[in-house]
Amino acid sequence: MQVHPRGLLNSALEVFDRLGMTPWADRAGSELTATGAQDQGPRAGQGAAASLTPQELQIARLTAQGLSNRDIAAQLFLSHRTVGYHLYKAYPKLGIASRGELKERAVSLGL
Repeated sequence: MQVHPRGLLNSALEVFDRLGMTPWADRAGSELTATGAQDQGPRAGQGAAASLTPQELQIARLTAQGLSNRDIAAQLFLSHRTVGYHLYKAYPKLGIASRGELKERAVSLGL
């Protein structure tokens, strides 16, 4: 019997959402999108973070934890300039203008 990865990822995404396991739900959602499935849009409970791409979300979370662009870049195997670009794109989507504001409002933004 052959099992299709999309079915497993859909099931995992539903369970993770139901249990409020946001990081795992985000990962399952991004992996599901990587299989070619259409993005289902914002999920319940994500707040403003629902409008971010998976990469922007990951970088925004690390930024909210206080990491520098260089630290984030090293952790994600990216250029610090790429990290800056993703933050540049994420800030307007989140309705914020600075790292400090991101850190202060992380919980209310769904990060």
